[in-house]
Amino acid sequence: MNDLDGQIALVTGAGSPNGIGFASARTLGLHGAALALVSTTERIYQRAAELEQQGIPARGYVADLTRPEAVRSIIADLHAAFGRLDICVNNAGMTVVGEEEQFYGYVDEISLEDWHLSLERNLTTCFLVTQAVLPLMRARKYGRIINIASTSGPVQAFVGDAAYHAAKAGMWGFTRACALETAADGITVNAIAPGWIATGSQLASEAEAGLLCPMKRSGTPEEVAHAVWFLAAPQASYITGQLIIVDGGNSVPEDRAWKP
Repeated sequence: MNDLDGQIALVTGAGSPNGIGFASARTLGLHGAALALVSTTERIYQRAAELEQQGIPARGYVADLTRPEAVRSIIADLHAAFGRLDICVNNAGMTVVGEEEQFYGYVDEISLEDWHLSLERNLTTCFLVTQAVLPLMRARKYGRIINIASTSGPVQAFVGDAAYHAAKAGMWGFTRACALETAADGITVNAIAPGWIATGSQLASEAEAGLLCPMKRSGTPEEVAHAVWFLAAPQASYITGQLIIVDGGNSVPEDRAWKP
């Protein structure tokens, strides 16, 4: 299926070869879209080259998306090159999950600096990129914005990183507010909340947590990417302001002691 033929898609946070961002970019590309990939490191050029080898037009950008001028520069370049932007996947962000220590600190131990840093990386980046792409989408009365949130914050929580939870919950609130403001312009804005996903940075403890979900495994980046493609498709034109949870049912059980 090439239902995205002729479309241009921007995917942020796509530097990891085994992450949700790159899996989403590859899936969109296999459905016909040309890709613009963003990461904070030069490994993004490797990801773009890998897509090119698969016959998917792609270009990479190295940028700190917490800087408004960096965001504006990328969108200006895309506008000059293509004159349009159809799909935006806001995947950039950072959490302590996947790092050496999962526990970060109780609420009364978080410094104001760390609080601001987490919100900037996980929420402000989404705001700045969305704000920059909207004029291109409004001009054509068409657009698909997909925000990669998390089950952490919108539907669940773990101990040790309240700032991350606040940012991801904020992303979900931002999604709904933005959806209302853009619906009349043919733009849909939705969010995806992944649970335990087996990315390249998943810790052994996180993989073990995935085994405890109803499906008894972690999800794959490609399974999240399928939800991205679903929301990005032209046929998803009447779906906006929604949260799709991709967690193998992990957020569903109320009685965790029950065993089938």
